[in-house]
Amino acid sequence: MLPENEINRILVVSAHPDDADFGAAGTVALFADAGVEVTYLLVTDGDAGGNERTLDNSGMAELRRTEQTAAAKCVGVTDLRFLGHADGTVVPSLELRREIARVIRQVRPDLVITHHPDRNYQFVAPSHPDHRAVGGATLDAVYPDARNPYAFPELFTEEGLEAWTVREVWLTGGSTPNHFVDITAVVDRKLAALQSHASQVAHVEGFADFVRSRFAAWAEEAGFPEGHYAEGFQVVPTA
Repeated sequence: MLPENEINRILVVSAHPDDADFGAAGTVALFADAGVEVTYLLVTDGDAGGNERTLDNSGMAELRRTEQTAAAKCVGVTDLRFLGHADGTVVPSLELRREIARVIRQVRPDLVITHHPDRNYQFVAPSHPDHRAVGGATLDAVYPDARNPYAFPELFTEEGLEAWTVREVWLTGGSTPNHFVDITAVVDRKLAALQSHASQVAHVEGFADFVRSRFAAWAEEAGFPEGHYAEGFQVVPTA
């Protein structure tokens, strides 16, 4: 794995507002506290989300951008970028790969965190079609698009964006995690980030207990002591 002291910039690519917070907010908080620069890239604004449809899609999109911005601040992230694709319609297209490759070349991250592109048959929630599409497009943008100067040449000729090689990718939501991060020290900040998404979770009875039990289970799987919390990832080397 990439040594932590060689991780200076991280790009988190997610399909919807709240995805980064469910999957990686604790890990992000730890990195941000250590001085790592973290950028969030959201492919959609989550305009098809929400428990009560009191807003139209544009109103929901605006609300969810606001909620995601507040959630990001809970874990030390202030650089957020939104691509504005329609929630529920994302496909791993060449257009999406170009958009993600563009941001990779702008941010020049050592590590990218994104969705697992495969369906999880053990737990269906991470396998939303948008998640799988974004995960696949991001992996394609990491390799080969962002590092290949001949891929999307207009990114260089028109925008001056040099090719960039991401050194490692961490996938969330998969069924075979092979790396666990102890987030016990920052679990309250992860929970605060998740609760910032009031349009999505305020109606869920016992939400805080659900979050704690879910990430305590990851810690148990990782072999951490009782009372600890963890996030799990599948690490993908890119060399």
